Amino acid sequence: MIEIKHRTTGAVLERVDADSLVGADLREMQLSGADLSGLDLRWANLSGSDLDGACLSGALLAEALLVGAQLRAADLSNADLSRARLGAEQRAHAAMLNHANLANARLVRADLRGVEVRYANLRGADLSYADLRRTDLYGSDLSHIKAIKVLFIQANLREANLTGADLRDSHLNDANLVRANLSQADLTSTTADGFTVLNLANLEAANLTGARLCRILAQDANFRQANLTDADLSNATLGGSILHRANLTNTDFKGVELASVTLEFANISKARNAEVPSYKRNLR
Repeated sequence: MIEIKHRTTGAVLERVDADSLVGADLREMQLSGADLSGLDLRWANLSGSDLDGACLSGALLAEALLVGAQLRAADLSNADLSRARLGAEQRAHAAMLNHANLANARLVRADLRGVEVRYANLRGADLSYADLRRTDLYGSDLSHIKAIKVLFIQANLREANLTGADLRDSHLNDANLVRANLSQADLTSTTADGFTVLNLANLEAANLTGARLCRILAQDANFRQANLTDADLSNATLGGSILHRANLTNTDFKGVELASVTLEFANISKARNAEVPSYKRNLR
């Protein structure tokens, strides 16, 4: 018999008739504030369970099923959620992780489709190969995350902190990155001929200072009023993109075709290697 207790009061919340929680059926349990830190919950089914404020720090949750679980303000720091399933096709069925602590968590190949992770701490987490399509990460701290080949398609990253993030080969098609901080972020590739995709992404007023953006595919993207100071955009594909009033101080445009790029009132004169067609007007 395993007793699951409250993290602060020590009160018994649930009793599980088993010797281990590996693969345990914990569906729809009331585990708000539970102490599950460091426990082995691999392959466990926690679908629909209330884990608000629970401590799962260092827990092993690889391939666990957490669809519909409530994890508001839960502590998942250093937890292993590799290949865990938290997402769903319909947002209403996905897990809830607003204000959760996922610092240094391992989320490799995790399913986070449609999950709400607003104002959460994911600093230093490993999200490589994860599925974050339509995931809501508004205002979250994703600084220094490892996110190689992640699907951020239509994800909400508005005002998120992605300082120093490793986003190589990820797909951010139609992602909302308005006022996001991508300073010093790496959006290049792990291979010589690869690229990160930002087609239709909205980066209005985003901070891309010192970001590595060489070879990105960013067609019809919105960089209006973005700060691209010292950013490397060499050999990027920017067809149809908007850089209206963008800060392009020391931005490297080597090998970039600017014919179809909107540059009105951007300080392109302070950029490097920018070959601007003579017919462009209202440049600075």
